Amino acid sequence: MNLPRALRILLWPLSQLYGLYVRWRAAFYAKGWLKAKRLKAKVISVGNLTVGGTGKTPMVLWLAEKFLGEGKSVAILSRGYRGTLGSSDEIELLKRRLGDKVQFGVGPDRFASGTRLESANAIDVFLLDDGFQHLQLARDLDVVMLDGSRKLKEEWLLPAGRLREPIAACRRADIVVVSRKFETPFSEARDARTFAIFYAQTRLLGFRRFGSDQSEKYLSEIGSGPFLAFCGIGNPDAFFHDLSRWHVPVADKRAFSDHHKYSLRELSQLQSRAEARGAAGLVTTEKDAENLPNTNLRLPIWIAVIDFAFTAESELLAAIDRKLATGQGAAA
Repeated sequence: MNLPRALRILLWPLSQLYGLYVRWRAAFYAKGWLKAKRLKAKVISVGNLTVGGTGKTPMVLWLAEKFLGEGKSVAILSRGYRGTLGSSDEIELLKRRLGDKVQFGVGPDRFASGTRLESANAIDVFLLDDGFQHLQLARDLDVVMLDGSRKLKEEWLLPAGRLREPIAACRRADIVVVSRKFETPFSEARDARTFAIFYAQTRLLGFRRFGSDQSEKYLSEIGSGPFLAFCGIGNPDAFFHDLSRWHVPVADKRAFSDHHKYSLRELSQLQSRAEARGAAGLVTTEKDAENLPNTNLRLPIWIAVIDFAFTAESELLAAIDRKLATGQGAAA
């Protein structure tokens, strides 16, 4: 959402009104004037303060695998943003990685989805995907994801900027995970923070060929490249930066809007562009792979399979377990 400054200034009054609304709404829930509904199982929210990619899906995956490894029954609640038929690119990505080990509840009313799942199965942990602003559902742990490559103090509230809530809303969080940089995104320490901050980087697990069910391959196994990189995610520059950090040779780049659904014509144009740049193939993200049409390809498309690596994983695990052990958390 890189709006021209003149347009941002015109939208500034609307941002102020929006800011009043989200502040009052959060205050009403905090004071109990609006009541959050509670599910029987533990609820962990993974959300953010901004629109665009911050690493919520890798975090949900990491948490799901943690609790599955402990023998717990896990369900993921999602609104299915920009999806159809009860699914979305993010949900399909999660299903591909987690299989039938996790149950899914999809819809705008996450409490109703969770109640249906609890009535049919025993659930130990619900992971509330993109849930920081979904105050209607009580949670036991709030994890907020922040993109360390963006300076929060330079962001404006919607609709003039990317912020869904003022920066001070982070005080509602229990844990803040900063992705892509190992420095605090907060300009000052004046917030008297009650949350713990951890740092994560995306880690390349390998490449899966689009249209194939084969296991991931190392970079050395998919050829010397170069490749045309393309994606339609919230922060495409972060993906391109990751490719450089992983030493993936890139001949050209192409960015699309978040959750972009590719047409056959666009895919053909991408392949033609790759051929014109002398690329040996194309590379994209797991989320984009869910939005690609099935067709015959002249050049292979390689999907970068990733997870999160934390600088202090044992401390993060301890913080999560400690918070969950204290009992039911706040409604927001």
